[in-house]
This record gives sequence, structure tokens and C-alpha cells, in this order.
Amino acid sequence: MTDPNRPANGHPSDQPAYDYEQYAAVRRYGPALAFSPDGSEIAYVVNTSGQFNIWRQATTGGYPHQVTLYEDQAIRQVAWSPDGAWLLYAADRDGDEFHQLYRIPARGGRPEQLTDAPKAQHYLADDPFSPDGRTIAYAGNDRDPTNQNVIVRDLDGAEVGRPIVAEGSFSPAGWSPDGRHLTAVKADSNTDTDVFLVTLDGSEPRRLTPHEGDVIFWPGPWAADGSGFYLVTNQDREFAGLAFYHLAKDGWDWVETPEWDIEHLAASRDGRFLAWVVNEDGVCRLHVRDLRSGEEVPVPGVPEGVVTGFAISPDGAKLGLLLGQAKQPTEVFVVDLLDGSTTQLTDGFLGGIPAEILVAPELVRYPTHDGKQIPAWLYRPQGDGPFPVVLSIHGGPEWQERPRYSALYQYLLGRGIGVLAPNVRGSTGYGKTYQTLIHRDWGGDELKDFEAAAHYLKGLDWVDGDRLGVYGGSFGGFATLSCVSRLPDLWAAAVDIVGPSNLVTFAKAVPPTWRRYMAKWVGDPETDVDFLMERSPISYVDQITAPLFVIQGANDPRVVQGESDQIVARLRERGVQVRYDVYPDEGHGFTKRANELKATGDTAAFFVEHLVGAAS
Repeated sequence: MTDPNRPANGHPSDQPAYDYEQYAAVRRYGPALAFSPDGSEIAYVVNTSGQFNIWRQATTGGYPHQVTLYEDQAIRQVAWSPDGAWLLYAADRDGDEFHQLYRIPARGGRPEQLTDAPKAQHYLADDPFSPDGRTIAYAGNDRDPTNQNVIVRDLDGAEVGRPIVAEGSFSPAGWSPDGRHLTAVKADSNTDTDVFLVTLDGSEPRRLTPHEGDVIFWPGPWAADGSGFYLVTNQDREFAGLAFYHLAKDGWDWVETPEWDIEHLAASRDGRFLAWVVNEDGVCRLHVRDLRSGEEVPVPGVPEGVVTGFAISPDGAKLGLLLGQAKQPTEVFVVDLLDGSTTQLTDGFLGGIPAEILVAPELVRYPTHDGKQIPAWLYRPQGDGPFPVVLSIHGGPEWQERPRYSALYQYLLGRGIGVLAPNVRGSTGYGKTYQTLIHRDWGGDELKDFEAAAHYLKGLDWVDGDRLGVYGGSFGGFATLSCVSRLPDLWAAAVDIVGPSNLVTFAKAVPPTWRRYMAKWVGDPETDVDFLMERSPISYVDQITAPLFVIQGANDPRVVQGESDQIVARLRERGVQVRYDVYPDEGHGFTKRANELKATGDTAAFFVEHLVGAAS
């Protein structure tokens, strides 16, 4: 019999077999960074304690200090007050995504809850504090669950006003230096957004970016003199470039137009430094410009990887990054913009796994049914093979698989299981035309892209084409269910995490602020019933034969538990092998480290059992 702790290729590895817990012994960070006003400290959100809490640390290094002590609540955003006294944050409970706002003394103390609408969502502005630090801006749907307002309140008192109360989902972005204006965004879909200018004198908000069709406009930092603000847009382009909006001339000019998306943007308040990140085929390229000299600032100490958090200190001297790599988990880095030095503040790889046994992926492209070349990250185990492979499908679907450390991937590789992680049509990062191909086509052409992936794998001499698994969460879970129900002969095992099984019931149960988007994005659950059912995995449930593992959060507001319940019930009626785990204290994904470790560890063991064990 084949040892399940060895690669199933006839050539046992000389490397010892490490437990999944060792691969997963990393700290996971939320995408939030905030500097103290003088730049001497940085606050971040990390699950070191078992939950996503705020920690702060000196930017020169040293011991980190935990600020919040939540167990059931997860912090999603954080900002540091201009006077340095407070940390402002948004948190939800057990994954329900009903974010409430709080503040806590920056040196530690008792949290103070600022909003109390248990069934409403609140989101902080990108730069929530007014320049004097007395007022904050945020978004909330507390008055009408289908519409999200822009709200302003006194930090020490009550709500001041709602400068935008209108139909739609509005979010404030940032304050002008004089505190007279706010930029705000209206999101009509993932690919259609508008910028509004709010003047805090009671006048009507002004739409600054009129356009037709799918165009993104997203406001960035203000110029130090208040003459305008930077923005990211893909107007008349496939990719999002950097522009500057001039208030005086009521228009904007291009600043940078790379043939890839700009996805992070920050500027120092004194107007000296401008920093941005370009997503080049999934890898981040950092750029910093000294606006006084016009010269690029070299940042040689920043490793190549994927940036998920980005901030410039208020004093303009430091740039903070959350940056991950294929063989290194995400860590906090601080770049000194004055001398170019880089400090890695955190080091959370605690499992004792030697770097030489970890695998970096190869960027490949495989052909699909209509001639497109699908970009994908291919992870090959060490050894000759033939190996089983898991097709890993990202969520979104408007998201992008990137070369970041994955404990699940690396564990599977160590057990002789390869991974192919594609960016099929609908993925971000490859232009807006490619991204919008998924609209009203869930379970359509992208399913053919997954079929093409399976055939591509079968054509590789080191792959055992009879032992292919498929895995994904959210949209990736829907795609996993589509694969095993509509392409049943291709798969030997599957794991679905919070995936929709019925597009009609899914579209009816999404959060209230999403409902106006569903007809354009997926389909209208009232008028497109036949079309949506034709694309739904539940319609093909009788064709599922592969062993299936379904994981669901009971509090998931995006893909409610009923989506998993109904397909599991149908499979059990047929006597098909299906494991079903529901986490009562989670939502759309995992916030508690213990739950995440169990779910992903069980996923890993499931694939080892059914793909490696299949060769026994």
C-alpha cells in the first residue's frame, strides 16, 4: 500500500512528512494598516490571538502590543486619529458582516461602541478622520437596508448629518485638506463606479465622473494644496490607470497609464511622495515618486510578491506594506522613504518547514474552447510523478489568483499532489473586457475553461489524469459544484466551501445592498428563472458521482446556508458520498483561527484520502 504521507509516484521522497498544522503555522493579516501621526508606530490586524485583533508595533521593530482582545468579533478596518489618542475600527460578530464602529485608546483600554444597528453594515472611509480629528466619515445602510448612505458624525458626540442619502450604494473616500469636502464613491457594480464631491455646507453632492457603460472611477488621496485629488480609472482603457482630478477645471488628466492595473495608491499629506502598485500578471510592482524632484524613489529592499495592505505615514517619511510571497506568508514591511531602507517588522512563519521543500508556482497559459489563453499558476510536486492534481478555483468571480503562500497548496505538494490555480474569464487583472465576460454567464463559458484546464492537465506527462480533484470557495464553490455535476467524468474528489448551488435562491437571498446588481451580474431571479436553473448545479445533482465535501458558515450573509443544505440533501437522498460540515460561528469564510485550521486541515486530509489513497 502507498504511504499517504509520501508522494504517490513510486518514488518516496527523502523529505520528512510535515503535519498540516506546521504548514498552517502562520499569522494571517486583515488588509488594514494605519500609522501613528508621527510615524513611530504602525497598527495592523492579525489573528495571532486566534481572532482578528488590532496590534501596534514600533516602525523600527521590537515587540508588538495587542490592543483589542476580541474572541467572537473580527476587526475589518482600522484608522489612527490625527492626535494619536484613538484607534477607530469596524468589526463584525461571528462572520455576520454587520460591521459596527468602535474606538479604543491607542495605548489600550476599554472599547467604545459608536454605532449600534445590529442588522446594518457600516464601513469607514478610506481616510475617515477630518483634518482636525473631530469628525469621522463612514457609510451605513441602517435606515434602508437596500441603500447605503454617507454619514458624518462628531467623534465625541452624535451623528452630524448624512450628506448623501440617495438610492444606491455610496461610500465616503477621503477629506480635503481644509475639511470642506469629501470624495465619495457610488458603486453600481464591480465594474461601474462613480466619484462624487460632497461639500459639507448642505449643498447637493456633485457627480464628477459621468460616463456610459462599465467604467471604474475610484478616488485616491488629495493633493496637499487641496487643488484636487488622484483617482484610478479605466475610462477608454482596458486597464486601470492613475489620473489627477483638478477642481478648478472640473476635469482630470492622466498621470500613469501602464498596460496593467494600478491597484493600490497612497500619498503623503505634505505632497512630497506618491506611491502606487501595478499588478503585472499577478505580481506587484511598487513605484514611489518624489513629487518635488519628479524622480522615482528606489525601494531595493522590498521583495517581489503580492501587496494586500498599503499606507503612507502622516509625516510622509514611511510606507507600510502587507506583502506576501509564494514561499513566504504575508508580513508587515516598512519602507523609509527618506533613506530607502526596508524593515520587515513581522516574522510569522512558525512551523519549522524548510524553505527548500516549498514550491513556487510556474505561470502558464493553456488554450480553451474559443482560442483564449487562460493564465494559471501551476504548482508541481518534487519528483517524477505521475501525480494527482487539484484544480483550485478562486472566488469572486471578479478576483484574481496570485502567487501567495497557501498552507493548503504546500501541504498537498508535500504529499505529492499538484495544484493548478487558473484565472478564467471573469477574473480581474487582465482588462475589463475579460472581467465582464462572466456577467450573466455563470456556469457558461467559464465552465468550458475549467474543462479545458482538466484536459491541459491530462496532457502533462507528470500528471495522473485519472486523479484530478477540484476545490473552491464562494464562486469557486459554485464552480466546483458545476464541475462535478456537469463534467462528472473528470473528477475523483471535490471540496466546496460556501458555494451557491441554486442561482435562483442565491440571487434572492444576497445582502440587500447587492440585490440591484444581480440581474446584470448573475440574472434576475424573478424573470430569468429558466436561464438560472439551466446554469445551476442543483439541476444536475443526479450526475454527481465524485466524493464531495461541503463546508458552510451558518452566518454567511452572501451565500446563505440553504445553498449548501439543498444540494447535500439531494445527494444524501441518492446515497452519494458527501461530507457536510457547518460552522455555527462563521460566515463567508473564516475569522477564527481554530475553525480555519480545522476546515482547511480537513480539506487537505480529504484530498489525500481520495487522490493519494486512490493509488494504494
